[in-house]
Amino acid sequence: MKFSKNNPKALIAGLCLLLLSSCGEQNESVDEKASSSTWIIKNAVVYDGSGAEPVNADIRIENGVITGVGIFDAQNNDKIWDADGLALAPGFIDPHSHHDTKLMKKPAPESALGQGITTIVSGMDGGASTFGDPFVSIENNFSVFQESPAAINLAYFAPHDTYREIVMEDDFKRAATAEELDQMGQMLRRDMEAGALGLSTGLEYEPSLYSITQEVIELAKIAAEYGGKYSSHIRSEDIKVTEAIDEVLTIAREAMIPANISHIKLAMYAIHGNAPDVIEKLNKAREEGLDITADIYPYDGWKAPMAILMPARDYTDRAAGEYALSSIASPASVTISDYDGEPSYIGKTLAELAIEKNTDPVSLMMEMLQRAERDDLNERVIGRNIGEEDIKTFMKWPYTAITTDGGIDDSHPRGQGTFARVLASYVRDKNVLPLSEAIRKMTSLPARNLGITDRGMIKQGFAADLVLFDPDTIQDHATFENSLQYSSGIDAVWVNGELVWDKGTVTAARPGQIIRRHNSMNE
Repeated sequence: MKFSKNNPKALIAGLCLLLLSSCGEQNESVDEKASSSTWIIKNAVVYDGSGAEPVNADIRIENGVITGVGIFDAQNNDKIWDADGLALAPGFIDPHSHHDTKLMKKPAPESALGQGITTIVSGMDGGASTFGDPFVSIENNFSVFQESPAAINLAYFAPHDTYREIVMEDDFKRAATAEELDQMGQMLRRDMEAGALGLSTGLEYEPSLYSITQEVIELAKIAAEYGGKYSSHIRSEDIKVTEAIDEVLTIAREAMIPANISHIKLAMYAIHGNAPDVIEKLNKAREEGLDITADIYPYDGWKAPMAILMPARDYTDRAAGEYALSSIASPASVTISDYDGEPSYIGKTLAELAIEKNTDPVSLMMEMLQRAERDDLNERVIGRNIGEEDIKTFMKWPYTAITTDGGIDDSHPRGQGTFARVLASYVRDKNVLPLSEAIRKMTSLPARNLGITDRGMIKQGFAADLVLFDPDTIQDHATFENSLQYSSGIDAVWVNGELVWDKGTVTAARPGQIIRRHNSMNE
């Protein structure tokens, strides 16, 4: 870290704002190096998050809040960080994250901080991680976080799948009754009043796979009453993706709620190249007045239960199995990432495992799924069947934010590499996005899509979540073969004005805050 009292380097100043009085609560000091009531970051190339071209400027931070963008001289007790011409951006917001699953055990996750993430949004795919077992409520998760804060901020969506599991228990392969829907609605109201950002569904997964559209509409109406959003892992990302997207639009229309398509993709060989048609459909919905958005990760592979390859969930239907492994994802593209009781399976493709077991891939897949269902085993696979051109097309859509859909020390590289990969590969190497636009998709756009009003911009009065990085050297290193490699090129990360990442090392600061929806009905 470069400290100085005076820096003679001339700046081409963009904005020069008067210093404001400090605002916001000062976070408790954790260690002298990381925590300070006032920081001045000098000589930065500032990307403010709006998508505008950068300006050379200093940033002044007081009590966790940005109080000025311009040229500033150090005052007594100011801490100075010389950015030395590196890019300074708002902290990256991960709008669909599973980093919370291990957050209480690893509160300063290198997998997230190493790629510039300062805020994670959880409760996605309709499921909420339990800070304690079983899940009690979002407010309970918030209280656990507040007792043991992390280095990053945490927000939540209200989890439809979790509600359905609690209310319907094992009898979930049907539509909910009016009484059951009312119970889910009460849970949703409780969590919306606690500050949840909206309602999340995972309609491709049990138990929500068996919900009818009207069930989701009725719950989305409740979220809309609170000014919340709707975020959906749609019902199909392959065989019936068109119908699944239409369902999202119907829910948005009927519930009058902003709707986001999570980790948008076309995960089936026959529909590769159809992203322009999907974008046209979404643009027409927006012209109609629907607030439709999406998020995406920059990888050709997903991670989910292998069961999704059999949409009807009939694991005795050989014809369906043959279709899945010929038309949706080939045996060589499906790698086992989890299978209870069989550690030797991990890391092998269905094709490799079938040869080892002297069987064919379809028979193997059906046998594994039947066994997992019978013995209630956890199973997950990584399927690499997403087209690169579709990734580029979806990524360039102005309303698509960048997300990881990943976790801490994830077996999928997205958990460790997403944001760095976009900046290295899709900005620097492939020129898919300009740097300023990529940063917008990581900052102000997800903040806007989520309804977060005080983050995502380098702007006076906004929370001082900041990322300093070198656009020329930032790089992801996680691969499908070796996912546990952290990204490089992030020089420093501040969360709520405190330094949490210092040139590849986490500090002792734990300034993460709970981010609640600002227009809760109880406010």
